[in-house]
Amino acid sequence: MRMMRLAVCSQTPLVRLLVDGLSSQDFLDVGDLKEYRDFIFSPGGVTRMVYPLLLHMRAWGMVEDVWWVSLNPTAPPKLILNGIKLRSVRIDNASLQAYGSIKELMWRLFHGTADESAPSLLELAWFEDYAYFNLYNRICAETIRELDEKEDFDLFYIHDFQQLPTGLMLSTLKPKVFRWHIPFDDRIIPPDWSPFLSKFFNAYEAVIVSCRSYLDSLVKRGYRGRAYHIYPYIDFKEYRRPSKAEIDAFCAKYYIKDNDIVALLVARLDPLKGHDMAIRALAQAVKRCPHLKMVFVGDGSFSSSAGGLGLNKAAAWREKLAGLVESLGLGDRVVFTGHLPQGELDAAYERCDIFILPSRAEGFGLVVAEAWLYGKPVIVSSAAGISEMVEDGKTGYVVNPHNYEEVAEALVRLAQNELIRAEMGESGRRAVEVLSIERGLKEEADVLKDVVEGVP
Repeated sequence: MRMMRLAVCSQTPLVRLLVDGLSSQDFLDVGDLKEYRDFIFSPGGVTRMVYPLLLHMRAWGMVEDVWWVSLNPTAPPKLILNGIKLRSVRIDNASLQAYGSIKELMWRLFHGTADESAPSLLELAWFEDYAYFNLYNRICAETIRELDEKEDFDLFYIHDFQQLPTGLMLSTLKPKVFRWHIPFDDRIIPPDWSPFLSKFFNAYEAVIVSCRSYLDSLVKRGYRGRAYHIYPYIDFKEYRRPSKAEIDAFCAKYYIKDNDIVALLVARLDPLKGHDMAIRALAQAVKRCPHLKMVFVGDGSFSSSAGGLGLNKAAAWREKLAGLVESLGLGDRVVFTGHLPQGELDAAYERCDIFILPSRAEGFGLVVAEAWLYGKPVIVSSAAGISEMVEDGKTGYVVNPHNYEEVAEALVRLAQNELIRAEMGESGRRAVEVLSIERGLKEEADVLKDVVEGVP
């Protein structure tokens, strides 16, 4: 095939700038800036999967030119990084807040965590703020269309649930592919949502989901195009074994003692991630395993950051968790590190004895794969997509995220038995092979290639 010209669209920008006032007459080259001082890569699976996919597709001679359109209200209009052109979508603060409120409601609805007073997906369409949700998607679609007039793209690759209307608004006969990252559980999605969802999904020639179970849900909700299941993936080479000095420095910084049994949770600060259930489980488990300590790594998402939607839910959740820790008398047993640079994150994985992900809902959960790379046993919520890969009792334990006593029992079992920890960790090393970036990139690139070429 000839090399394609590709447009990517996501809410999540590839990079977030940490300094104000940067501008350029043409493209601001992010490669001239210093990571962690001037910019960071946006956290999350979109950045970690799409960026290497684009780099590899260029190296394989599959793509000639790539544009990435994303919401980045504080960035210059155009940036470039390693040949990938970044187009910032910017909307005023009031519109941004209105869009964010609807997006968060939709997030909770699809995760099954909205309270009883929350509107349904159909009722949301009558909310005044929903107009701004549509406005954001319209701006994305118009931005892509204007670029297409100049660049003549071969394919449009749209990412995540909040961008679903973009495909319908993007009037073109050229193929569009949609990547859905969050849960798509038929048990949560009411039947009366089907006409609404199918209208938007069927604007795409192909849809990719992260778990096998989501494929059936997609068909039940009326999608008639080409549906694919591709597990998320990570680059194993990015994960290194830290030195003893680095591990010692990490432990000293966060007051971790040699005899502490460390349970690690890596996730953004969000109620969906179940930090509170982990804390309640710890309160039960330390009665039998007094050396247990829990380390929470993570801060806010793009939505909760000052440079993103500014919803501030991370700070509010951190405050609630701190209050819970104090009320349960766990002040010396729980550590909040916030965001960690990669070197310290490597040390956290290496030092921990147990990894825990008790999410109330989770589209997949790549952090479990990261823990397996370090040979760690895992405790995974049954509501996490990756739980379909966990062999209960062999590569980890699958637990009910709404039952902290069940989570506590799994913690005790692992904390009390070093041999089980070692055996589970080694089984996890073998299980993670299917999530290699080499496998994932090939599968995803093949889908894009087939869609462009019209291969059934």
